[in-house]
Amino acid sequence: MNAPVSETPAPSTGAETCAQCSRVLTPGDRVAAGDRAFCRSCYTTLRAELEQVAAAQSADVPYVNAAVGAVLGGVAGVLAWWGFTVVTKISLGLVAIAIGFLVGHGAVRFAGGKRSGGLQALSIGVALVSFLFATYLVNMTFINQALATQGDDFRLAFPPQSIELFVRAITTNFGAMDFVFLAIVVYEAWKIPKPFALPPDAAA
Repeated sequence: MNAPVSETPAPSTGAETCAQCSRVLTPGDRVAAGDRAFCRSCYTTLRAELEQVAAAQSADVPYVNAAVGAVLGGVAGVLAWWGFTVVTKISLGLVAIAIGFLVGHGAVRFAGGKRSGGLQALSIGVALVSFLFATYLVNMTFINQALATQGDDFRLAFPPQSIELFVRAITTNFGAMDFVFLAIVVYEAWKIPKPFALPPDAAA
């Protein structure tokens, strides 16, 4: 005698619920945000909280502290590139990218994690100046080596003896790749302090 075969009922598909309050969602009360769905009430509340956080990140920015952090980051980046050049006797422009990274992070850290358009402008300015001085130091090293080889007693100094010598030194062998590295430095300095942007309001 065959044992009776029990039929397993197919699992019923549960109704979709709000990811915040677990309320059953209806088509008119459903708001999709990313990979989650919320009821309109919860979405509106969460959206308001996020907007407050986004606004707070750019409010009361301590620009003096941020400037100190950016300058310290710039100095660290300059010394890293110049130090690499002195040790290896190679001018590797890729190392210069660290300048933008260190300047941007220095500004954000010393500003207490704040982010704003003003911090972006500050970071870009410091990164540009740091890049120019780093270029001068790197080129100064090779120019002084060449002068010594030629038996010339003149040496470039730091700080430079004149603005003219500074400009001539930084423009020596300044080519297309140097513009590429400079662009990356500026991009890093712009990107890191950039304020977080909220996605468009899904309930609008």
